[in-house]
Amino acid sequence: MKKFFSKQSLLLLLAPALLSSFISFTDRANFAGEWKLNEGKSELGEFGGRFAARSIKIEQKEDAITISKTAPGFNGEEVTTTETLKFDGKESETTVFGSSKKKSTLKWSDDSQSFVVNYSIMFERNGQTSEFKGTETWSLKDGALSLVTVSSSPRGENTTKAVYNK
Repeated sequence: MKKFFSKQSLLLLLAPALLSSFISFTDRANFAGEWKLNEGKSELGEFGGRFAARSIKIEQKEDAITISKTAPGFNGEEVTTTETLKFDGKESETTVFGSSKKKSTLKWSDDSQSFVVNYSIMFERNGQTSEFKGTETWSLKDGALSLVTVSSSPRGENTTKAVYNK
């Protein structure tokens, strides 16, 4: 009987550990909401200021995040682009700037308080194809959304930091 009690006790101790290894208790930062650009706290540079998103609307679910950015377009009219990024690291594809394709992946930080989006966009103009690559680092601090973008194109590398408030 003592031997049975020992196995039962061991099972009771191990059961929670086994269950928790299959269940994720990630406490991810919540980016959901409507955000407006705070130009005074942003570092947009010469070109980033013209095309930076003036507002961002984010819907966050358990397995994905949908980001809608509204920015000035080339002709002065506002343009809204929407993409849904999956939390499992699988590539997402969105159409931007006419028929150009943007391919993106999202990876959460180890503490799940920020995430990085890696992307590439293929543009075609006058029979020439150009690739733009970049990373966006999304984080929340003191109630503000920080979006640091490092992009590279045939014209060089550019870094911007945009700060948004609800």
